[in-house]
Amino acid sequence: MTRARNPALVAGGLLSVAAALLHIACIIGGPAWYRFFGAGEGMATLAEQGSITPTLITLGIAAVLAIWAAYAFSGAGLLPRLPLLRTGLIVISAIYLLRGLVLIPALVINRGAVEPFVLWSSLIVLVYGVAYAFGTWTGWPTLAPRR
Repeated sequence: MTRARNPALVAGGLLSVAAALLHIACIIGGPAWYRFFGAGEGMATLAEQGSITPTLITLGIAAVLAIWAAYAFSGAGLLPRLPLLRTGLIVISAIYLLRGLVLIPALVINRGAVEPFVLWSSLIVLVYGVAYAFGTWTGWPTLAPRR
């Protein structure tokens, strides 16, 4: 592969890898980690009871985040071109941005009072979305399929 041409997509990919690894760490860390990272009491309780459900859900999320990282690295030129690269990066950007922007209605509905998890996770994911969107926008010509 060539040297990375798109630092924003490299950053977005690294952020997605970090998020995937944190999800794996929650599986290893158990119920206390599920609680700390805001997975909810239901997930933590299921993990305490030995249910496989939290593990499967968390592995699924980690896998999606890893795939999203691969799309960012592909767009940056660090991995071979993945199918539907432009479309994938647009969809990933939109999902991250929309998840981050959940903060606005949460603030309005709750009159400025939101749980710390909602505030911080929304702001963090908004940064992810900006990295993907900016990288996709600035790299658009290089993201076109080769003919």
